[in-house]
This record gives sequence, structure tokens and C-alpha cells, in this order.
Amino acid sequence: MTKAYADKEIWFLTGSQDLYGEETLKQVAEQSQAVARGLDDAAEVPANIVWKPVLKDSASIRRAMLDANADDNVLGVITWMHTFSPAKMWIAGLEELVKPLLHLHTQANVELPWDTIDFDFMNLNQAAHGDREYAYILSRLGNARKTVVGHVSDPRVISETATWVRAAAGLHAAKNLKVARFGDNMRFVAVTEGDKTEAEIKLGVQVNTWGVNELIEKVDAATDAQIDALVAEYEAQYEVVPELQKGGERHQSLRDAAAIEVGLRTFLTEGGFGAFTDNFEDLGTLKQLPGIAVQRLMAEGYGFGGEGDWKTAVLVHVAGVMGRGLPGGASLMEDYTYDLTPGEGQILGAHMLEVAPSLSSKKARVEIHPLGIGGKDDPVRLVFTADPGPAIVVAMSDIRTRFRLVANVVENVETPDLPNLPVGRAVWKPAPNLPTSAACWMAAGAAHHTVMSNAIGIDVFRDFAAMAGIELVTIDESTTVHGFHNELKWNQVYHHINGGL
Repeated sequence: MTKAYADKEIWFLTGSQDLYGEETLKQVAEQSQAVARGLDDAAEVPANIVWKPVLKDSASIRRAMLDANADDNVLGVITWMHTFSPAKMWIAGLEELVKPLLHLHTQANVELPWDTIDFDFMNLNQAAHGDREYAYILSRLGNARKTVVGHVSDPRVISETATWVRAAAGLHAAKNLKVARFGDNMRFVAVTEGDKTEAEIKLGVQVNTWGVNELIEKVDAATDAQIDALVAEYEAQYEVVPELQKGGERHQSLRDAAAIEVGLRTFLTEGGFGAFTDNFEDLGTLKQLPGIAVQRLMAEGYGFGGEGDWKTAVLVHVAGVMGRGLPGGASLMEDYTYDLTPGEGQILGAHMLEVAPSLSSKKARVEIHPLGIGGKDDPVRLVFTADPGPAIVVAMSDIRTRFRLVANVVENVETPDLPNLPVGRAVWKPAPNLPTSAACWMAAGAAHHTVMSNAIGIDVFRDFAAMAGIELVTIDESTTVHGFHNELKWNQVYHHINGGL
């Protein structure tokens, strides 16, 4: 099975020292290679785990960290103190490290060999206190890290490591992401504004604006052959309604939509962009608001935000990368309307057109319907309902002093056919219930645009937020309004103090 990030590496670094002699160090190397191999062989771990020679002094530790920083294929490093590795040796290296760090607190054996254990065994297998020495210096230096405790044969250890790898891939994607904004954000809307410079400082993402006319040049340059090929792809992948099929009375609208997709792909590919936004208030001479084009691009991993919402575009791309290779997908989502039945509260989410079909395992329908906004021709779109099952919705807000991620654990549910709502949509029950969820969401100042993912869960976003140094508040089954309000107050104090250090 091919790993989701087959071209990416996690370096496995083992700590020891020269005190124990060559025979012991040989055993350390052999056993640490076995641990690294156990992680690498696990199908759930989505990147290559690459073992590096045992580190025994400050200079080699620092060099390993610098080399990891400089290698664009390295997502992060895993460290393990097999024996006792005095932590002052790690200071110079840890102060240089900028890649994500996982501290694996493990040992070579699962059970103790009670009948044969002696001090040679004890000297070799000292991680129980060697890792505590190392963790002390991590805490003193303030290094962000994830700690995973247990033997590599434990499925929980594999799962926690795999989650961290996915988060590291998300951060790597953000740091290499370019977002193209076609026009500005929707007029008078507050939450889609934000500090693009701070986003580049914090996440590495580049957010810049291009006039919609530059996109239109690419759309107008789409050839009949390119459009024919894309229309054939639509017909092969989706259920195309008769009026849009060749010979149908509205087939030209499908070709217009295909031209928009050709132009968008050309623009994004030539510019090296991984995410984009548009705005129905600034479409220039585009014949229709991009619908099916945006939906398909999101399903392939591009980030997107409607009405110029670049922050959600970033989240959609990052969530798509973190969920790569898993069932499900990531999409722009918007809380639209409620079912307020007491005890059964549900949220119907959609957008004007742009929800990714990767949220559904069923074949989508290609349809065309009026859109009472934007003043353009009726747009072509994919119509479907997200699969029932666990999911998560996450928003990013700029609250002046920092970015805040707000996440709600949800359960997508079965829905009626909704024949009069021809858009991509999802219906979910938010944890712990609708009144608590909505009250906490609004208390946090969370946005009305979100990324929905039914591929990854809250643990991946927790690891991502910790790596990026971004606040994350979570609404789940254990959330209460009172407790959530207190968490927001505590976070305000923490981030104010932490930002000044």
C-alpha cells in the first residue's frame, strides 16, 4: 500500500551517550532501528519513517536538527532517549529545530524479563528515566511537542503517531501554500477579513489578490478540445441531467462551466496555487458563478473560500492534505438553517453552490438552476448529500491579537431527498447538542464559514494547532456553556502572556 505522503519523511532520532561502550551502543542502534521499522511498516502511518544514526553529543544533535530543518521533504522528527542521554546535550539542537517534534516514550521490550533481568539490561533499557531527563529540557526550553507513550506494537501508539504525522503534513502544506484571491471579500462582511501578513508569519501561507480579468483571460483561452474532454469527463463521472447533455437545450451552459474549470485549473497550475477564493460581487464577464469547477477542485485538494474568505480556503486545503488517503473529504461549509426540535436539533449546511462532492460516496448529479444572487447566468453545480457518519467543522477567526480555531465534533445524518434544494449539502447533529454548540460557537466569535471534514477527526486538528502555535477551542460531548466561557477567559490570559514572552 502506497503511503499518503510517499515523498515525505519523518526522521527518527535516538539519544544515547558514549558512557556505555560500543557493545551497548550497537544494541541501542539495532533496537532503535527495530522501533523505527515498526512505525514505518505500519500501514496507518502515512509518511516514511527514516532512522538516523544514534546521537551521542551536542554537535551531532545540532547538526541533525539543522539538516531536518533544511530538507523540504522532512515533515518532522521523532525522538527517543533509548538510554540516558544527558539533556544539556540537546539544548543547542532543540533551539535550532523548527520542524514539528514527537517525543516517543517507549522501550525495546514490552514485558520485563523477570527471571533474567540484571544491571546490564537496566543500563541498556533506561528510557523510563532517560526520556524524563529529556522531557525536562523540552519543558524548560518551551518546545512544542506531542508525547506518545507505549510500545510500538501497541495499535494506540501507531494511531497517535499517525495522527501527528497527518498534522505535520498539514503544517507543511500551509507553509508552502499560495492562495489566489480573485477580487476582495464580500462587502461589509466582518469575519472574512483578516491579517494576511500575520497569517504568513504564523502559518507560512501567502495570500494575495489577482483581478478577476486575469482569470477571465484563461477562461476565454479554453479550447473546444479542452472543453469537449472535460464535458466527457463530467458525463463519465456524474449523472448529468438531460437538459445539460449534448443536444439538450442547456448544453451550452455545461460547456460554459467547463470553460471556467479549464481556465481556473490553468491559472492555479501556472501560478503554483493550492487554494483560491472568488466573490459573486466581482465576476467580471464570467458567464456564471463558478460552481462545478470549484466543487471538483476542492475534491482534488484545492482550498476554497466563498466571498473572498481566504482563511477558510487555507483550512480546506490543510484539512484535505491531512485527510489524504482516508475515506471522505474536506469542503467549504456554511451553517445555513436549523431544525430546532427540542432534543433533536440539527443543522442544514450548504453554500450557494460550492460544497465538495468528496463528502459523499454516492454519484453526484450535474444540474442547473437559477441563483438569485450575482446577476449572472444560471450556474451548473453538483448536487448530493454528505454521507452519514462522524465529521468535524472547523473555523478560523482573526480576533485581533491572534488567530483562533474553533472546532465542533458533529455527526452527519441521513436526510430526505430535498428535491427543492439543488445544491451540495450536509445535515448534522452537533455535539453535545444544538443549543450548547451554537451558544459556544458564538461566544468564541467563530466564523459562519467552516471546513467540514469527514476524513479526519479532532485529534489531528489538536496536533496541528499545537504545532502552529494557534489557539484551538473544541466543542464536543463534554462541553458545557459555563466551562467553555471559562476556557475562553483562561485562553485570553494565556495567549496574552505567551505572546509577550
